[in-house]
Amino acid sequence: MEDPRIRKFAKFLINSAVGLEKGEKILIELHGSETGLMKALVEEAYNAGGKPFIHIFDYKVEGALIQGADEEHMAEIAAYELERMKDMDAYIDIRATTNISMWHNVSDEAQGRYRKHYWGPIHLAQRCNHTKWSVLRYPNDAMAQLAGVSTEEYEDFYFKACLVDYDKMGKAMKPLQDLMAKTDKVRIVAPGTDISFSIKGIPSYGMHGNRNIPDGEIYTSPVKDSVNGYITYNCPSPYDGFLFRDVYLEFKDGKIVKATSNNTDYMNEIFDIDEGARYIGEFAIGVNPVINKPIGDILFDEKIAGSFHLTPGNSYENAYNGNTSAVHWDLIQIQTPEFGGGEMYFDDVLIRKDGLFVLDELKCLNPENLLSEEE
Repeated sequence: MEDPRIRKFAKFLINSAVGLEKGEKILIELHGSETGLMKALVEEAYNAGGKPFIHIFDYKVEGALIQGADEEHMAEIAAYELERMKDMDAYIDIRATTNISMWHNVSDEAQGRYRKHYWGPIHLAQRCNHTKWSVLRYPNDAMAQLAGVSTEEYEDFYFKACLVDYDKMGKAMKPLQDLMAKTDKVRIVAPGTDISFSIKGIPSYGMHGNRNIPDGEIYTSPVKDSVNGYITYNCPSPYDGFLFRDVYLEFKDGKIVKATSNNTDYMNEIFDIDEGARYIGEFAIGVNPVINKPIGDILFDEKIAGSFHLTPGNSYENAYNGNTSAVHWDLIQIQTPEFGGGEMYFDDVLIRKDGLFVLDELKCLNPENLLSEEE
């Protein structure tokens, strides 16, 4: 018997998150074996008058393919799938790994080739910029274990976080978007952090149920060469099967000139994939009121209320700062009191302290107000 939450979620993803229209083509991909949501998505795509296409990946088989492919063959593999992606109007990806370290045995070199020749061209360049897309995890045993809770507890958290009142969130984001549009200098201060940059002239966007799910962030990009100072990210961050901790970056005129972590060598290999990997491609503020602590999954952690992410790598075309890369790594700092606090300034005016907005016009974005039933 189908969980009614699955059907509700599938309808939301097709009709709201990607807004599938009659006659549009949608590619629905599944990484894993949890086909219940995928089946519901196919059915709801047909109900919307769309044309679904499907692709199911097995992590072990895909890992073997990546490990064995040289530069030429990885580019050949990507060429076929890139042509299909160019033909799509919409895209949904369900990531349902049973082991977050499934690709731990795939070499760093092979994963680098995958990022450069496959992920970068197909997803960062084409899918992110030219389709209506949504990427999500599936609430299985592996995700529950990562979060340190039972599967039933994780399912409850998952659906609450994914199906918050996005209409209310969208209205509450408007004052912050307006403020960001007028802002030049951003400065962020926290333990191990004093960093500043400009966002002048670069558009900002409030994401409220219209991209990866769960949603809840307002993003823009720094002026490429304006980032200076240092930052310590206090949220563990998985990348290609490894969980990075204590990430510390120093910037000079936009470029990462020093990078350390619990695996400094591997992290610098990632930043050396291409020139753009050492520059920032996104600055975003997390506001999802249901998510208040990290679970080791970037799609959730980047939306933590009271957090922000400053992202090395590729910049989205609609908030483009000139930076292009096969990397887009949403590294996160949480500024709530239990994570050390912190302050965020726009043009020398304090707008958020210890994870809570302090300006009257922005207080509607604080968790207690987003969760309140009062309008």
